[in-house]
Amino acid sequence: MAEQHTKKREELDDKFKWDLEKIYTLETLWEDDFKRLGQLIEKIAALQGSLAESAEALLKVLQISDDMGRIAEKLYVYARMRRDENNANHVYQALFDRAERLSVEASSASAFIVPEILTIPEADLNKYMQQNKDLAVYRHALEEILRQKEHILSAPEERLLAMAADLSMASSNIFTMLNNADIKFPIIKDEEGNEVELTKGRYGSFMESSNRQVRQDAFAALYSSYRKLINTLGAGLGSSVKKDIFYARARKYPSALTASLDGDNIAVEVYNRLIEAVHNNLEPMYRYMKIRKEQLDVDELHMYDIYTPLVKDYKVNIPYEQAQQTMLKALQPLGEEYLEIVRKGLQEGWIDVYENEGKTSGAYSWGTYDTQPYILMNYDNKLDDLFTLAHEMGHSLHSYYSNRNQPYVYAQYSIFVAEVASTVNESLLIDYLLEHSKDKQEKIYLLNHYLEQFRGTVYRQTMFAEFEKIIHERAEQGEALTPELMSSIYRDLNKLYYGPDVVLDEEIDIEWARIPHFYSAFYVYKYATGFSAATAIKEAIRQEGQPAVQRYLEFLKSGGSDYPIQLLQKAGVDLTTPEPVDDALKYFARLLEELKTLI
Repeated sequence: MAEQHTKKREELDDKFKWDLEKIYTLETLWEDDFKRLGQLIEKIAALQGSLAESAEALLKVLQISDDMGRIAEKLYVYARMRRDENNANHVYQALFDRAERLSVEASSASAFIVPEILTIPEADLNKYMQQNKDLAVYRHALEEILRQKEHILSAPEERLLAMAADLSMASSNIFTMLNNADIKFPIIKDEEGNEVELTKGRYGSFMESSNRQVRQDAFAALYSSYRKLINTLGAGLGSSVKKDIFYARARKYPSALTASLDGDNIAVEVYNRLIEAVHNNLEPMYRYMKIRKEQLDVDELHMYDIYTPLVKDYKVNIPYEQAQQTMLKALQPLGEEYLEIVRKGLQEGWIDVYENEGKTSGAYSWGTYDTQPYILMNYDNKLDDLFTLAHEMGHSLHSYYSNRNQPYVYAQYSIFVAEVASTVNESLLIDYLLEHSKDKQEKIYLLNHYLEQFRGTVYRQTMFAEFEKIIHERAEQGEALTPELMSSIYRDLNKLYYGPDVVLDEEIDIEWARIPHFYSAFYVYKYATGFSAATAIKEAIRQEGQPAVQRYLEFLKSGGSDYPIQLLQKAGVDLTTPEPVDDALKYFARLLEELKTLI
């Protein structure tokens, strides 16, 4: 039978590719910016020692630093997204490497700024901001520097840490190359018996297959490929953890977790409370797994059975054009202003839609202060891909609003709130689909899908967060993070989170080896807190209408102009209390009961 191969990029229609020429119409312009950034690096280095002289001197350095950041972002983002189109493209591997190295040089050259600001008496800083209204724009940023004073080192030490940033990226960059360019997966047979090359993009479709043998074969094939690299991948993740611990200790934090959370001014209790709340609500997850086992009518529920829809022989094929229209209808509660920007994104080259050979897997939204947002996808006509489109568009709209309503210094919103806008979109989408479904089987399918979204975003990401916490604590206590130790920890967590009705296939022990987020430590918990906050915001929009929409849009426009906890409080959600997470978990339990009544 015919073997299906992943298409090469040149085989795809340009209308399904993002328009990166809007960043640089010619790559000679990239080179011009590269030279300009080099000149600014020299310029700012010459100003070291001048910050305390006057309000104007301080403002000059801050503005040059902003200019450097904006140019460095454009260089880096363009080169990285070009590389992401095909990770095997040596031209863009080199361009990205140059952008990364120059960004490190820029950080090193400006590393004196924060330590030098800390030598200025606070009274003088306040006087400077009163004297100069342009400098007053930086008030929150300057107050943030003062808040973290005890963790900021001397200028030479800060410069040394900045110079080491290039080395600190090594484990993540090596994993990216292994995971996207070098790893090869076997050929398996699909539902029709065709021999098909397994890819990470197709893996999701295979795991949703109603054919159990296909699921099992895909599961075994994927993990056998990672197992061949397990020692390299283990060394890579272990090195990444050591990097986190090094930076935490260098900055005098008691732990890597504390250091990571402090950037957002988040208390460790918020992280621990999330894990505790999920531990206290594992019973609904166990019930869900039991329902899944019964509905699939299997003697044993394996890890390759937990993604397939509960409705047998119910196929959903959603072409990309249909997905766009469905998303627009679902987002109508957010108002015409919001929808008009979404249409702009769909029509003006924001999105790179389909998988191609060498393309980075998964999906993301990215861009710079001076560009439109961009979305990378690997669309495969699944319901999950429709949700991914809505999810990434939420990120993009957050960036769009923030960039157009905040000065550069506050345009970048915190990662802590980054998953809120994406999940509000997903929540509105599931509501729309359920409300417009007249078929019982379809409703079961949709409820199952949303329960899966919940399982994946709250339960699974919290499990990931607990794994990160444990391996960092073990390393901080001096233990060696061998592949065997990490696999043992990961197996125990799967047992805790999935309960007695799930057989833990040995392949799942090494799932940690393929999770890119583990190279950005203590990131994934924000999916769970963001999902909980988004659920609360969506409910308010549904119940209150325009007042809640207005609060939400103001939140999107706020960027990083305040601490994330405070920004969410303005939107009506208080994550310093357990209520948002508890309410979200209760919502999961209610949806589960609704599913039980339909089955």
